[in-house]
Amino acid sequence: MKIISISGTFLASFMLLTAFAAKAEETMMPYIQGSSDTADVQGALTGAGFEIVGEYSPYAGAQVIAVTSDGLKSAVSQSDFGGYGAAIRVSITDVDGKRQIAYNNPTYMSNIYQMSSDLSGVKSALTTALGNQGEFGAKQGLTAKKLRSYRYKFGMPGFGGHMKLESYDSHDAAIAAVEAGLAQGKLGVSKVYRVDLSGKDETLFGVGLGAEAGDGGDAHVMATVDIAPIRSTAHFPYELLVSGGDVYMLGARFRIAQSYPSLTMGTFMKISSAPGAIKTALSEVANGAE
Repeated sequence: MKIISISGTFLASFMLLTAFAAKAEETMMPYIQGSSDTADVQGALTGAGFEIVGEYSPYAGAQVIAVTSDGLKSAVSQSDFGGYGAAIRVSITDVDGKRQIAYNNPTYMSNIYQMSSDLSGVKSALTTALGNQGEFGAKQGLTAKKLRSYRYKFGMPGFGGHMKLESYDSHDAAIAAVEAGLAQGKLGVSKVYRVDLSGKDETLFGVGLGAEAGDGGDAHVMATVDIAPIRSTAHFPYELLVSGGDVYMLGARFRIAQSYPSLTMGTFMKISSAPGAIKTALSEVANGAE
């Protein structure tokens, strides 16, 4: 009987370790394709418990709907700088007369932003609202381990390399400065949404980058990088994160690459001036009304 018991324990442990190993090797892509038959995207999202916090059309034929939920805000608030993931972007894109619906993959997001939550509940709610026709946005998926230490190339910034643009005496002062900068429309930067995390001094702003942002403008960047048959319009909008009294941004060499992990170096070099232009534009906003 002892032999049977020991063998059974060994088998159970082996199966558990195998399951963990398999899960660790699961791969993810940045986006999920929704059902193009979803007639009322906004209605489907609100019906699934999401709050629409902003909408943005970076160019003709492209619309982005930014959403959040109590569950999403609660989950991201548990992690350092998890506020970068406080909004999910849902895109509706007209490609050759056909409608494409897509959204950020919450599981990918939870790992690329090094969260303690896997956002599985958020992913389930999005699937209920918009369907799940498969993941896309990379030639092959990335494992959680790879995403949590993601860099496009050696020596390039990862998630931890986000940039502090400005510091203020308090969270309220930082918020007021960013709101003032956005109201002025500095360098073509416009406000798309704002999400405040309750119980934590962290606020996420989604911002559009217009033509005045030069090489960092949304339309300019996407004309180069977003050329696959299924569009990754849900890359938009860019973020500013106010954490405490500090205003941060994700460096564009990370932010663009995490949305397009299979981007070739040749294509990346075509927008080599974009990261600097984006930082200049968002720095102007972070400086407030000055």
